Amino acid sequence: MSNSSSPRLALESTVISHGLPFPANLELALRVEEIARAEGATPATVGIIRGEIVVGLSRQQIEHLATATGVKKVSRRDLPIVIARKLDGATTVATTAWAAHRAGIQVFATGGIGGVHRTNTQYLIPNFLSTDISADLPELAGTPIIVVCAGAKAILDLPATLEWLETHGVPVIGYGTDRFPAFYHRDSGLPVDARADTPEEVVAVWRAQRELGLPGGMLVTVPVPVEFELPAAQMEAAIAQALAEAGEQGVRGKALTPFLLARISELTGEASLRANLALLENNARIGARIAVALTGTATRS
Repeated sequence: MSNSSSPRLALESTVISHGLPFPANLELALRVEEIARAEGATPATVGIIRGEIVVGLSRQQIEHLATATGVKKVSRRDLPIVIARKLDGATTVATTAWAAHRAGIQVFATGGIGGVHRTNTQYLIPNFLSTDISADLPELAGTPIIVVCAGAKAILDLPATLEWLETHGVPVIGYGTDRFPAFYHRDSGLPVDARADTPEEVVAVWRAQRELGLPGGMLVTVPVPVEFELPAAQMEAAIAQALAEAGEQGVRGKALTPFLLARISELTGEASLRANLALLENNARIGARIAVALTGTATRS
């Protein structure tokens, strides 16, 4: 079990307020915290309560974010607004990474990161020759933290996302895999920069990055557990339909990702929900093990 001196693992809160319905959201939030504790780490779920950034929400605060209405989804640009107006907020990957680093936490576990959206004219930003790029990517490039995830969300342009990470110097490590995971699917067909099979191997790369004085973070990608994997053809069909519907309805910008994920969940039924829950739990487990190994307190061989 963990204690106040055990290594901390950051967890995000968007999945609590905007990812799952009640009570599944609360059950998941508490379960991933318990998984972290069982692995010897102290969970630090990040959120905003009445304008205060909290790194390590209490159970009461987690319950509040799971049930309250009007909780804002807070990326980094939203922080000053939410803080100034003393609002409740659920932190995205970008904001959680930023807050966790400020609190001295080196490892953060989430589901999937944002990235570069699939190229399509309806997603082009007016007056700019650029596609929609998640704030998660520049945060990874600028904030020194290990982010454990199941790759980028499958709705994204995965080759372009990996290219962006390469250009901006973010190492992508495959945990037990040579391939970049595609969230619901274990293998996108794209290679990672290096493979690590133990928490200690991840820590060795991380320490080398820090000793070299390189800026930014590191991505550790963990495939969804095999028994929960969705067939690639099924996922691509659902993604194509969701993208087409988003285009028809004019959904773009900040509303695009939630729309696509919700629609894909509807199209794939409970299978995608089960996969989502399984990968979130698994990532918390691996993230906690890395956090423990980073402190040198690991007891496993």
